Amino acid sequence: ARRAGCAREPAPPPSPSPCCSPAVMTDVVSTNDLLSTESLQALDDDCSLLKSLLQDCLNRDVGAALAHKLERLNALSVASCSLRHNSGPEEADFLFERMREEIEDLPLDEAIPLIRYCSHYLNLSGIAETHHRVRTGRQRERQSGSFQDIFAQMIAKGVTQAELYSHICEQHVEVVLTAHPTQVNRRTLQYKHTKIETCLERNDRPDLTAEERALNLEDLVREVTSLWATDELRRSKPTVLDEARGGLHIIEQSLWNAVPAYLRRLSYALKDHTGRPLPLDATPITFASWMGGDRDGNPNVTAQVTMDVSRLGRWMAADLFLREIDALRFELSMGQCSTELRAVVEELQLGGEMDVAGGRVTASVHGTPSSHMQAAHTLPSDSRTSLGGVLHRQQHSLDAQNNVTENMRNLGMVTGMLPQNVDGTIDSVALPSVHLPHAKERKSFMSFGPFASQSPKTTPQAAAAVISSPGPSTAPGEGSSSDKRASSVEWLIRETTPQSSPAKPPAAAVAAAAGGASALGSTAPSLERRPQTQKAAQVATPYRVLLGDVRAKLVNTRRRMEDLLAGNAALDEECFQHPEELIEPLLLCYRSLHDTNQGVVADGRLLDLIRRAYTFGLTLMKLDLRQESDRHAEALTAVTNYLGLGSYSEWDEQKKQEWLVQELQGRRPLVPRNFPCNEKVQEVIQTFRAAAVLGADSLAAYVISMAQSAADVLAVELLQREALQAVHGDQGLAPGTLRVVPLFETVRDLDNAGKVLRQLFSNEWYMNHLRTNHSSHQEVMIGYSDSGKDAGRLSATWGLYKAQEDIVRVCEEFRIKVTLFHGRGGSVGRGGGPMHLAIQSQPPGSVQGRLRITEQGEMVQAKFGIPAVTLRQLEVYTTAVTMATLSPPDSARNEEWRRIMDQMAETSKSAYRSVVQQDPNFIPYFKQATPESELGNLNIGSRPTRRKKTVDLSGLRAIPWIFAWTQTRFVLPAWLGCGVAFREAIDQGKLPMLREMYAHWPYFASTLDLVEMVLAKANLKIAKLYDDRLVDDELKPLGEQLRRQMQETQDTLLQITGEAKLGDNNKVLFRLIADREAYLAPINVLQVELLRRLRLEPDNCRLRDALLIAINGVASGMRNTG
Repeated sequence: ARRAGCAREPAPPPSPSPCCSPAVMTDVVSTNDLLSTESLQALDDDCSLLKSLLQDCLNRDVGAALAHKLERLNALSVASCSLRHNSGPEEADFLFERMREEIEDLPLDEAIPLIRYCSHYLNLSGIAETHHRVRTGRQRERQSGSFQDIFAQMIAKGVTQAELYSHICEQHVEVVLTAHPTQVNRRTLQYKHTKIETCLERNDRPDLTAEERALNLEDLVREVTSLWATDELRRSKPTVLDEARGGLHIIEQSLWNAVPAYLRRLSYALKDHTGRPLPLDATPITFASWMGGDRDGNPNVTAQVTMDVSRLGRWMAADLFLREIDALRFELSMGQCSTELRAVVEELQLGGEMDVAGGRVTASVHGTPSSHMQAAHTLPSDSRTSLGGVLHRQQHSLDAQNNVTENMRNLGMVTGMLPQNVDGTIDSVALPSVHLPHAKERKSFMSFGPFASQSPKTTPQAAAAVISSPGPSTAPGEGSSSDKRASSVEWLIRETTPQSSPAKPPAAAVAAAAGGASALGSTAPSLERRPQTQKAAQVATPYRVLLGDVRAKLVNTRRRMEDLLAGNAALDEECFQHPEELIEPLLLCYRSLHDTNQGVVADGRLLDLIRRAYTFGLTLMKLDLRQESDRHAEALTAVTNYLGLGSYSEWDEQKKQEWLVQELQGRRPLVPRNFPCNEKVQEVIQTFRAAAVLGADSLAAYVISMAQSAADVLAVELLQREALQAVHGDQGLAPGTLRVVPLFETVRDLDNAGKVLRQLFSNEWYMNHLRTNHSSHQEVMIGYSDSGKDAGRLSATWGLYKAQEDIVRVCEEFRIKVTLFHGRGGSVGRGGGPMHLAIQSQPPGSVQGRLRITEQGEMVQAKFGIPAVTLRQLEVYTTAVTMATLSPPDSARNEEWRRIMDQMAETSKSAYRSVVQQDPNFIPYFKQATPESELGNLNIGSRPTRRKKTVDLSGLRAIPWIFAWTQTRFVLPAWLGCGVAFREAIDQGKLPMLREMYAHWPYFASTLDLVEMVLAKANLKIAKLYDDRLVDDELKPLGEQLRRQMQETQDTLLQITGEAKLGDNNKVLFRLIADREAYLAPINVLQVELLRRLRLEPDNCRLRDALLIAINGVASGMRNTG
């Protein structure tokens, strides 16, 4: 792509911060994060301070006597854990049993404070760890794995400066935030945690006076007290829009400021090592989202919801850019500019007149006053609105103004650092919970174009041209309210004949109405102005005039999103539709400043804003759409049956492909209007039409879950083509159509991935389509969750490794560029682990400078919740991809290594399936020994815990499967089958080769290291307690067998790694895990007792709430839950 120019970096950025958040223990790479054991003293001091504040809260809440009793029980746990880790198992067991007996006898009123105390401490210690990593990272001159470190390594390895520069400029990583339900903490609690970390950071400042330090401590006391007094539980299930709003708050809270800082640091390092800074339009990292687009097994995600989430993202983007433009206009007060910019400014002046002194504006076009600009308007005192309110309406009546305001409040929009919870509460501000307008409140579902105004005028010809969604028609006035809503969604796209638009005010006049030359918000100082003519005033501040036009369009864009979200007809005003429209005037300012020797100003706030525009666009995060392949087949079956062609689902693969290609090559519409179909088919077709309306500016990719064949991909291409024709006319697959991404999930599908792609690329139509519309580029997603649930951890990781090799090999054969999309979770059982380690352990050649990866639930907050951690996390993505591309990791040194892995993977899979799929006692044991059935009460996600209503594990999602085992401290999915495979290989005399593989093969080493970390966080004694108290006698032998397998896994693992005990390779990490054990154990003991009582009294609400608090507490201590 043509580069827009290069930024000049005036000064080096601050020293890098830490590798990653310790709140996510799978992301702790090495002791480098914490320097040495001695350096933990500052961390211990922070933990002691926070613990003392928490104890004060406990004393005030329950009284000194009960607080002393609970602290004594906690002290028993601390002593027991300390003895266990210092070779005193008998004494440790004695103290544990004493603690258990006393805890099990606690009445509920005493048990709940103990759970809350331990849970809050686990969260607070995680905050302290995060802060300590930030602190120790700043002490180093060069952070391991930083830009400076990795670029120096690449140059030393023989990578030329030109190669390094080209790679960084073309590198692209896309982080996809998902709404997978693994974050147990409410957003209010997350916000309070962030404020506590801020207090700890301030407390470290050496320049604080005694008074300032005392005041900061008071702030910390207030935050901990507020945390203790806040309800831990979500009282209502989040909606899809709530989840999407949470993702947008991550952008606002940290990414919005972290991204330009990250790019500035990258540019400085790049210039330091290559002599050239990062181009302005380089986007090494962008962001996408599944929140509002992932409909796989979630009936709550509809076409209407996807439209609303996309509009919500545009609203937030306009609001964030508006704040930056206001600040930039105040900064760019200079009058000297380039000829190019002055010409544009003079053109903007031609249409209207402005009284600068009075702040009023009148405008006309061709001598005719605009209908909504006839009266002079006085600027409101605060031109900036918060997310909880809306813009003051100058063009609307007061009634309409109040209506839109209320709707935006109902949509839960709140700016700044006041994140609203899914249950509708925020700090300092009380807003109602999210409520989307009902169908009767909407004027129409959507109009032509993603965010076009909804014209009140529709000609008879236009009405006849309306493209109907499939489904039974309803006569006017018939049906229930739900039927009316369905009917309103039937008419998905309204084609209207061109109408003469009302005269619009000139851009400069709109800019003045939206803020004038000095509309910088209530906090900005007012500008001294003299009465003068409009031209003289604008020429004196040309940048402000140009940015005033940008501001006006942002105001209009935000207002239009409000109207569309509220179901109102949007005004016909000039808005931003594409990112280039926003970027163009910013680049003009940038060039002008450099042309007039003011480049140092251009390389400040303006440079950051331009980079934000390239990175975030007008949507902040593009949405992916995801649906199961069976749903597409069901929709096409309904069509073929209606057309008398037979049942598509019953055709073989060859016949499916032939028919699909025939239809794709044709031009006639396939889906008839109003053909009879069920609601599921109707929703599929409506989704594709919504995608055609939103387009590639708002959407990123269409992901096919459970993809198994080439026909699954071609089916989506056909449905997409049909929707594009319905919306845009007979244009076929126009450039900008969504890329279609097959997702291979099970081990069998991963084994067949290369074969499926070879069939797909052998199809002439598909290859022409890739070349024409996607620049010969194919994206392929691989799933870590279902493959692990299907075959176990060891077999799944090897299947994923080989699948990537096959995918890369086939793409190279057909000269197709490939991007691998990794669907990883937070836990090891779902592909979690340190990001740098995960990327470096991929097969050589599989990264190629491009990567897509999911981040979900607790991982999103842990990696992107705090700006300093966010900055380091973004750096890790870039450096890891750089190393994997320019200096690929070692592969298996010989075929014997691969044969050993093949053998161990097969043995592991057989051992895993013999328990999980073939043992008839396993499902009853799983349901009794874990809180799986009770997890649905957590209210942590909008989607059901099961895809299908089945008794076996096939319908259970991978997240509750792993979440449940994590709660019992058994963490079975991460290790089951590994020990059997290791033992078989060792018994065959292959231990020396296994040790060689561990030492020299990054894939094998990372696999074993992550299993070791999981085993360190597991606890056999706790797992046995669940069996003893909750499992029927006839099922207990299965639990004993599984515990023996876990012990065997640990023993054989240590044989291969050569360690004496778990954690010898990372003593700091395992010391932190051991510290948490003292607070986890009491919660686990209480959880077992609460489960026992609740299963006897299933309707006891107090018991259920106490159990949910205990589940939250264990999740906080384990740090990764699903």
